[in-house]
Amino acid sequence: MHKRIVTSVLMLGLGFAVLPATGCFYSTGPSLGVLSIPVPVTPYMQKTREDQHEIDLRYAKVPILGPITPGAPTAAMDPPTDHEVMAALERARPMQGGMPFLHEVQRSNVRIVKEKIADYIDDPRVLPLVGPVQLHHVHYKCTVYFTERKIVGYPIPHTLLDDEAVEVLYIDHNHLHQVGDVNYGPTSNY
Repeated sequence: MHKRIVTSVLMLGLGFAVLPATGCFYSTGPSLGVLSIPVPVTPYMQKTREDQHEIDLRYAKVPILGPITPGAPTAAMDPPTDHEVMAALERARPMQGGMPFLHEVQRSNVRIVKEKIADYIDDPRVLPLVGPVQLHHVHYKCTVYFTERKIVGYPIPHTLLDDEAVEVLYIDHNHLHQVGDVNYGPTSNY
């Protein structure tokens, strides 16, 4: 019994002696203490957060453009990007989260067709913190043609191939146009 206690104390002492060699403690400069220990994050959670950040950064904000000038074209000029269409497809039909050698889904031969189905402008109105604006609505129908391959490895290994997979997605691009004199402020005569 006495030998076990001595061995445990020696192992604990050895553990504390090796701890500064990890680089997490007793380093020069400012320290975060216990908060400097790295916390493991699953790849799924990391990918989910990165994808959400990219969607928020690229597509979640409504831009405010200048006023529509008389006689100028009012049609929207930016159809959805291929990245935006594929991100919407991933939200509609998730492909990730498979387990290698048990269940995998692959997409190949992807072809995207984009059609504008609506383009209209609302009447002017005043929005708080923005001012007088018009909302410009643009709706797109995006048809994605692809080859989908599902590989199942358990209990009986087999592959399911769909050469003519089709998914239809509807993507909205909305933005605001300022209305009236956009140069009002402290230097104007209003």
